Amino acid sequence: MKASEFGSSFKWGVSASAYQTEGAYAADGKGLSIWDVFTEKKRHIRNGANANVSCDFYNRYNSDLDHIQSLRIPNFRFSLSWSRLLPDGIGRVNKKGVDFYNRLIDGCNERGITPWITLYHWDLPQKLSEKGGWINRDVVEWFSEYTGKALQLFGDRVTYWMVLNEPMVFTGAGYFMGIHAPGKKGLGNFLASMHHATLAQAAGCKIIKSAGNGMQAGTTFSCSHLTPYTSSEADQRATVRMDALLNRLFIEPALGLGYPTAELSFLHKAEKYMQPGDADNMKADFDFIGIQNYTRECVAHSMWIPYLNARLIPAHKRKVYHTSMNWEVYPEAIYETLRKFNEYKGIKKLIVTENGAAFHDVLQHNRVTDTERTQYLNDYLNQVLRAKKEGMPVDGYFVWSLTDNFEWAEGYDPRFGLIYVDFATQQRTVKDSGFWYRDFLTRG
Repeated sequence: MKASEFGSSFKWGVSASAYQTEGAYAADGKGLSIWDVFTEKKRHIRNGANANVSCDFYNRYNSDLDHIQSLRIPNFRFSLSWSRLLPDGIGRVNKKGVDFYNRLIDGCNERGITPWITLYHWDLPQKLSEKGGWINRDVVEWFSEYTGKALQLFGDRVTYWMVLNEPMVFTGAGYFMGIHAPGKKGLGNFLASMHHATLAQAAGCKIIKSAGNGMQAGTTFSCSHLTPYTSSEADQRATVRMDALLNRLFIEPALGLGYPTAELSFLHKAEKYMQPGDADNMKADFDFIGIQNYTRECVAHSMWIPYLNARLIPAHKRKVYHTSMNWEVYPEAIYETLRKFNEYKGIKKLIVTENGAAFHDVLQHNRVTDTERTQYLNDYLNQVLRAKKEGMPVDGYFVWSLTDNFEWAEGYDPRFGLIYVDFATQQRTVKDSGFWYRDFLTRG
């Protein structure tokens, strides 16, 4: 396998996010985000960790961009911190926050690295959360204001924009299970946040495309390849329901198909949050869809799980090879996910905006020999190439992630980076997988 087999226009990159890397959580006029507040309650995060400093990307972005350049990675996907730009979520603009992103974007362009911006990677301003956050329908207007401001500030130098990062995760984990910020629970909270995120997803797309100047609008979805745990009819039906929840819930409204209520009857309860015109306002003409796949999940029927009657069987219980996130290493998963999304009419391009693996990395003699990650990337890329050769409109691949970083509820234990970070000293060490990716991109 060679990079040239993917075609000369294929977009190769690496990804990161603001909250997971920037640190400087209260510096230079930044407002608090829901994750800044959520992590204050130590019980929520493994080992009581937070991202107040994390990778200190806010102060070390230049050296990290130098690493991207030295690794010959031509595209860098990162997110904006909403509360760094608009400390209250709406209204007042923080000039020092604007200055930081101007320096970051200019630093990318000066090095020949194309910036790809994600508008929302889960760090809602705390001030807006106090008004209900994603449960409050006004969030669509708040998000629209923020989107318009970001385009006004940076649109002259950024072509590629992603609206939301994994809406199923931030609504499900943050507003139903309560394991992510802001820690809300319950079906009502989930359905309200789901619907408002769907509306915001479409609104953001429309604002980007209306800006002209060749702007490319996309959004990203967490996608799991699902198979029944057994061949039983009950497990097969459970898999259909889980697929509707995890893979179909946000893409289908954008394509004008509405919510998958036939498979998930509880979604009818979302009608109380819908207003006239919402069916059309959920539609979005995206230029590309970001696919974020890491693994396969096996689904079993469960009468004890409310609303869904289905559960995932963890990889370790299935005794299959898995990462330190307990995610099965199953390269065909990314091919099957691309194939599934390719079956939808109306999707123009598919870009793998996240793929990677966390393993137990050890720094020895200034080297990280992460052969498992290198093999993982190689095997998954072979499956992406398989999809490409079969004519699927796959147009890019971004590794998650540039550096080791704060991994949400898991704290700092999982390491996904191509670059190892010693969080005590902030020393960076390119892992063997990072050098492998460089060599793969440059040898043709």
